[in-house]
Amino acid sequence: MDPSNPRCAYRSPLSSRYASAEMQYNFSEMKKFSLWRTLWFYLAKAEKELGLPITEEQLSEMKAHLTDIDFELAAREEKKRRHDVMAHVHTFAACCPAAAPIIHLGATSCYVGDNTDLIVLRDGLDILLPKLARCIHRMAGFAEEHKSLPTLGFTHLQPAQLTTVGKRACLWISDLLMDVRNLQNCRGNLRFRGVKGTTGTQASFLALFDGDHSKVEELDKKITEMAGFSSSFTVTGQTYSRKVDLDVLSALGSLGATVHKICTDIRLLASRKELEEPFEKDQIGSSAMPYKRNPMRSERCCSLARHIMVLVADAQQTAAVQWLERSLDDSANRRLSLAEAFLASDAVLGTLQNICEGLVVYPKVIERHIGQELPFMASENIIMAMVKAGASRQECHEKIRVLSQEAAAQVKQLGRDNDMVARISSSPYFAPVHDQLSRLLDPATFTGRAPQQVEKFLTEEVHPALKPYRSELEKVATLEL
Repeated sequence: MDPSNPRCAYRSPLSSRYASAEMQYNFSEMKKFSLWRTLWFYLAKAEKELGLPITEEQLSEMKAHLTDIDFELAAREEKKRRHDVMAHVHTFAACCPAAAPIIHLGATSCYVGDNTDLIVLRDGLDILLPKLARCIHRMAGFAEEHKSLPTLGFTHLQPAQLTTVGKRACLWISDLLMDVRNLQNCRGNLRFRGVKGTTGTQASFLALFDGDHSKVEELDKKITEMAGFSSSFTVTGQTYSRKVDLDVLSALGSLGATVHKICTDIRLLASRKELEEPFEKDQIGSSAMPYKRNPMRSERCCSLARHIMVLVADAQQTAAVQWLERSLDDSANRRLSLAEAFLASDAVLGTLQNICEGLVVYPKVIERHIGQELPFMASENIIMAMVKAGASRQECHEKIRVLSQEAAAQVKQLGRDNDMVARISSSPYFAPVHDQLSRLLDPATFTGRAPQQVEKFLTEEVHPALKPYRSELEKVATLEL
């Protein structure tokens, strides 16, 4: 083993294979620790504005060193002090000697830790929402294009009545719209922790301002606004409530469930050769079977989506076991669960968009599958046409029953095609409707209002939901793997 070789150390596949550069940066050490320094700068700036003896020189020095972090020094400091926040206080102070006495003044570790996490959650949601909108936009185009293409509907995974390819896609979109609303709600409900002190009482800041409650409240308000939040929590313990993490991860877990269902449907349809995800010119489906075109993108989405869904349990457990004002058993878990939930969601949405941009439909295969089932589904229509021509409903029903059983035996016992239409066409009894059979068996007459539902849904629900993301919709998803 060569410790200097990065290939000899574990790397998360979420970083090395799947997640986008922007989401990886959102959870990077550089962003995290530069935010810590930015928050220390905000704190000092607000404290100066409210009368504490902090100089412009100290503020300028801090502002000049927000991103030039000596990570090696920070690592040495943490190894010595066993405290990540104090390690970075000393590292920041090393390049800001004039400001060293006032860095972290009045604050507790959660001032930088929790507030940074809230900024990262907010920015992560801002990355995910446009990507989710693009998936919906691509799928809406697919639904519009295929709104009138009949296909077999399935209940219990058995052929039922017909629907259309576009209507089925609208079922997927409907779930994704719920995910948009969930993520938007999470984004809108996020509040800043602000300056609350060690147990949330703001006692240290009250002491700094000689018991002036209004200045403590103004300090909280100033820093909240500097960080880009419209409000902060009125009450916290040492941390913001871990229910916030649970709400966010629940929304991401719900998104994971949606994507898993969509991509499972695509995989099922691909097995019937009715639908196919994009397949690259030089892509290999199987190392042993060169003819295979496996739905690997959809399988990847399902695999990652399962991981997102199980991470919700981490947030549930963490929220449940926070003792009194806080306990530190949340820390290591949150380092994993929050980042992985967002990185995996980012990867899933990028892959789903790529799938939606290249979905291929095979109408002739769908038509053949309809032809195997439609004669049975059309039985009632044929009976009604015969009754209109003067036949007895009960007698006609019995004739149809016998012919359908004979046709079913051909399919199930002999592996042949459904020949019920041929049997009806050759039966003298059904002569009154022989010239109507093509009309009675037209698949388009079995899809009900599916095309109209697609149009109404896209116009009234989908297009309005996409309006906030208009400027983001044209970006194309490219996959490296």
